[in-house]
Amino acid sequence: MPGCSRGLPPATQGSSGAGDMCAAVPLVLLFLLLLLLLPRLWRRGAVPLEPPGRAVLITGCDSGFGHFLALRLHRLGFTVFAGCLFPGGDGAQRLQREAGGSGRLHVLQLDVTSARDVLAAKELVLSHLPERGFWGLVNNAGISTFGETGWLPMEKYERFADVNLLGSIRTTLEFLPLLRKYKGRIVFMSSINAYFTLGNGIYSMTKAAIEKFCDALRLEMKKFGVQVCVIQPGNYARFTKIQPPLSAEEIWNELSEEEKTVYNKEYVQERANFFNSILSEGSIKGNEVVDAMVDALMSPAPKARYMVAKLKEKALVFVCALFPTVVMDSVLSYALSKVKLGTIQ
Repeated sequence: MPGCSRGLPPATQGSSGAGDMCAAVPLVLLFLLLLLLLPRLWRRGAVPLEPPGRAVLITGCDSGFGHFLALRLHRLGFTVFAGCLFPGGDGAQRLQREAGGSGRLHVLQLDVTSARDVLAAKELVLSHLPERGFWGLVNNAGISTFGETGWLPMEKYERFADVNLLGSIRTTLEFLPLLRKYKGRIVFMSSINAYFTLGNGIYSMTKAAIEKFCDALRLEMKKFGVQVCVIQPGNYARFTKIQPPLSAEEIWNELSEEEKTVYNKEYVQERANFFNSILSEGSIKGNEVVDAMVDALMSPAPKARYMVAKLKEKALVFVCALFPTVVMDSVLSYALSKVKLGTIQ
């Protein structure tokens, strides 16, 4: 019949296209599953890294993650260069006691905002480089504080950018030739606060910038065999002591006269209480983050990002990454609703 030579009716053609798409879904899922499993299979078959004879430099070893990472890597057999802001402080002295007479743990003065200190660190590493060379750089040094955007002076913004962002870049650029030569690892300390902020925008902005710097660096270093990893801890304030509790009086005294005409002491007190309550909920299980840092340095197939956080913190990041900004703003606004905004003058 004449009609038999014609194409399928439009409705039938549409159904066929939808069917093809449905048939492709299992293939796509299988492909994604393979992408997830390949690194694990690679890890199982790869030869474990041998730490002896490999050097690692860590910044910010006076306390917190850097301090305990230095101790862990030394015990594993690495030659460790532990950068401390205060080489005569308690943290540095503990590291020196740990070193004993092994000659594998070197405590050095390292202010990441000082080009002179960074260059001196490189010279020390070169003069004590073990037989297998320079394996890793861990950019761990960082500072934190609390305050609404207008509460903080420009000098503080510059200080935070210099330590948390430019300090890591400064150290990385100085050691990049060594890392390329020995096909090593670079580990950066970021935070889940790179995705959102709750009263510490000055800290969040530096971590968000570090994330983008690492994205560029990771792709550029692949051709040299250098791997770049980012550590994204949740709230570990009780472990790191990076941010001591703040008193409302202390915050108020640092406000400019203009800001004091906008906010009153009751509002500042509410905000201080809110932020201090977040600090008090911080985890003390810092070994979880140190484990991730060790894996980033030693795994045959390290992850690009290690998020070490509570489930609710990961859920918040998930909402921030996948939902429209208006949704995230609503979530954070609800969290901040505990603060009595009506006390603003």
